[in-house]
Amino acid sequence: MITLADLKIKIFADGADLARVEERCTEPWVQGFTTNPTLMRSAGVAEYASFAHELLELVPDKPISFEVIADEPREIERQARLIASWGENVYVKVPITTTRAHPTADVVRRLSESGIKVNVTAILTLEQVEDATAWLADGPGGYVSVFAGRIADSGRDPIPIMRDALERLAPHPHEELIWASPREVLNVVQADAIGCHVITVTDEILKRLPNLGRELDEYSLDTVRMFYRDAQAAGYTLDVETRGRLAG
Repeated sequence: MITLADLKIKIFADGADLARVEERCTEPWVQGFTTNPTLMRSAGVAEYASFAHELLELVPDKPISFEVIADEPREIERQARLIASWGENVYVKVPITTTRAHPTADVVRRLSESGIKVNVTAILTLEQVEDATAWLADGPGGYVSVFAGRIADSGRDPIPIMRDALERLAPHPHEELIWASPREVLNVVQADAIGCHVITVTDEILKRLPNLGRELDEYSLDTVRMFYRDAQAAGYTLDVETRGRLAG
């Protein structure tokens, strides 16, 4: 059984809670960070740039991805260049298309060719993987983020798609495949097994990662103890009088 120490895949913490980020910075298995507008809104972030600079103070030397919040190509590019100026470790997330389904090809190419590290995000198909890989080909390196969890949510097995995606990235060693939106710890093991470069992991899953490789008998006993402990803490009782009232 694989353990946390056996993993070769890079684990990036995905979130927008600064206190959690500070905690995760101390964990050796967390090698980078990502966030997005949805996570930021959920965490109560009020002002984007201030939040980003606070986050960069906590994470000055590990890869970190921030996403543009525009939908028009010229503004996407302006924002991307601004975000990239925040630090050498910054990757700029650019969606694979605009909200009108127009590919962001020209913007990503220009950004990448000018030396900006781009994280092409919201990818779900192999055709999109091929596009993103080509757009990043002449740049300094970048990420191709495939939302494997959302592929699974559609009832499809993401593993064959992720394997094929790795093959498409193989001629471009400066590009890395991200397994995005995992749903459970098992996905980390699956991504590692196929040789995926990076997986983005929410705090809920990060908390369960130390369970990798646990003995199942021990885990079973801990589960029994948890149920008992919570019943006691809640003050639940089942006495004769209660049964009598139910019977009446």
